[in-house]
Amino acid sequence: MDRPLVVIVDADDRLRHTLKGPLAGRGFDVTEAVDGDGALRAVRARRPHLLIVGSPRDGSGDGIEIVRRVRACDRAVPIVLLAGESSEARAIDALRAGVNDYLKHPVSADQLLESVDRCLGDRRPAPTPSKGPVAVDALVDGDRMVGDSPSMRAIALQIRRLAPTDSNVLITGETGTGKELVAELLHRNSRRREGPLVCINCAAIPESLLESELFGFDRGAFTGAQAAYDGKLRLAHGGTLFFDEIGDMSLSAQAKILRVVEAKEVHRLGGTRRVALDVRIVAATNHDLEALVAQERFRRDLYFRLNVASVHLPPLRERTQDVPVLLQHYLGPLNRRLGTRITGFAPDALECLLRHAWPGNVRELKNLVEAVALSAPSGVIAHADLPAAFRRRADERVDLSRPPEAGTHERDRLLSALVSTNWNKSRAAQELHWARMTVYRKMAKYHITHGGKTPSSSADPLTPPVSDR
Repeated sequence: MDRPLVVIVDADDRLRHTLKGPLAGRGFDVTEAVDGDGALRAVRARRPHLLIVGSPRDGSGDGIEIVRRVRACDRAVPIVLLAGESSEARAIDALRAGVNDYLKHPVSADQLLESVDRCLGDRRPAPTPSKGPVAVDALVDGDRMVGDSPSMRAIALQIRRLAPTDSNVLITGETGTGKELVAELLHRNSRRREGPLVCINCAAIPESLLESELFGFDRGAFTGAQAAYDGKLRLAHGGTLFFDEIGDMSLSAQAKILRVVEAKEVHRLGGTRRVALDVRIVAATNHDLEALVAQERFRRDLYFRLNVASVHLPPLRERTQDVPVLLQHYLGPLNRRLGTRITGFAPDALECLLRHAWPGNVRELKNLVEAVALSAPSGVIAHADLPAAFRRRADERVDLSRPPEAGTHERDRLLSALVSTNWNKSRAAQELHWARMTVYRKMAKYHITHGGKTPSSSADPLTPPVSDR
């Protein structure tokens, strides 16, 4: 069977090469074009399964004109538009032109592949068979990484691939998703496993103590320095240095850390020589560092040096199939520690737990299980045994990820998602498990404008040029 064909249209040779790698690795046949004429030739001659349009060489701006030209001869091929700027007006123009998904530069490999999967659905290639199953428990201490969802399997594969290298790794994800655990697994599965793992909480060290705490000091370097201190950076020599919450570090501190990342050496306060540092650097943050760079709150050069390789941990609400597994995982140790005999959760309680948004992620789930174990020390946990505040929040939340029940209109689900996310289209799309362009299409279909009001019949609704995919 022939591999699905993807055409990448962009004037930037490096960008086309960057996009081609993940697609080829996923099993796609990839061809390239630099302008609209090349894109049309490929569409007419080869009938591709997908078109990715960026900034073409023929001066047609952000590619919307190419989309219009392609749509004039092929209304079926899915199109992903890569835009240099993102705004609601631009997205509306893209929708009218006929794109299926809309991504803003810079785009990660994961974002690109997720978009391609959404557009192609069942037409995406089957995964290439590996030499053996990649399991979480194949990692040293891998049993601590609980979950069997596709995202957790992918993270286990990333850890196995990255751990043996000495490359810097940036771990991203919301609070409570397990970033510190990933850092530990990277260390435990590396060649540095016999060396130390030194964790530095960047948000907890006062600015006034930063240099002495991290770089160390010689005796007499300042008042009270009665003995020399190596500093946390030097303590990590031969092992792994983990900067937790790196996004909370001040700009002045970032400048000091940049030197360590670049030169791998430290200079103690009051010292006269620099000391070599043999460490592997891992950093974690719950912030969007790219946004902080754009706001000049995080150094661009430090960001690029930390982000050599990256691991993103999805929030628990995006992998709810792991919730029952996590519940059972935490029940066993709690029963032993507290002397309780909880055997599981009743269907009504489990349904409530699956509806919850889990803003605190796995950490919140673990704390909830302990709270329930303390208040209901034996048997099966029912809905009524859950904390009252938790039940209220979970029961009030509409489960937008499920298909609507009879009598529940798609328009109501969309409005609920928009209102609950303060009309943030991207977050509403995540809540509904839709592509962002699908949100715009449905808003046009149901004549929804900002604030949830329906325009009069004389209003000019947006008419999608292609059917929903």
